[in-house]
Amino acid sequence: MCFSASASFGAGFVLAVIGVATIKKTQHPSQLLFASIPLIFGVQQIAEGILWLTLPDPDYVNTQKIFTYVFLFFAQIVWPIWVPIAIILLEKNATRKNMQKIFIGSGLIVGLYLGYCLLNFEVKAMIIGQHIKYLQLYPTSLRTFGIVLYAMATIAPAFFSHVKGMMLLGATILISYIVTMIFYEHYILSVWCFFSSVISLSIYAVVRGDIRLRGDGVTGRLGDLHLR
Repeated sequence: MCFSASASFGAGFVLAVIGVATIKKTQHPSQLLFASIPLIFGVQQIAEGILWLTLPDPDYVNTQKIFTYVFLFFAQIVWPIWVPIAIILLEKNATRKNMQKIFIGSGLIVGLYLGYCLLNFEVKAMIIGQHIKYLQLYPTSLRTFGIVLYAMATIAPAFFSHVKGMMLLGATILISYIVTMIFYEHYILSVWCFFSSVISLSIYAVVRGDIRLRGDGVTGRLGDLHLR
């Protein structure tokens, strides 16, 4: 979170609760990856909470490095790969499923590239005012290309899904990213995660809606069988 250690730990706890509640709502293995997103957000927020506590003290430099990498691992590698795969597992429409495969490809490319950069270039977290800034000395030549692929992987899949409520999720992610870009350009990674709680509530709603759709489908098939 972008404000303080207590805010990060508080958000992490709330997200973990939402995550557990969302996972409990699942009724099919295909829903588990998607339902786990709030819980992973919670772990990411707790990692940043630890950074808030350790960054002011040079004696914890090793801990700072570990949790900087943990936070960036989720932000730059997990999300662009996890999100499109989680959404395609919910997809039943063959045409849309083929489109979702393109987004998975985008996520794999940018996730692997950012993973390479994370391992081979200097990264550093620092507290500036009420925000944590992540300094990443990655090559600038591919920055725009990476942003486009990242957006394709984390935002676009929701807009191409047939699942009820998924459009709300996509709109929430898109609006949160735009707001962060406009008002917090230099703290995007940290501040954008502030919106993860809202996004997680959307995910809970989507999982509940997907269960209802599956239930309606089962009822319909049983009804047809009974008529025969």
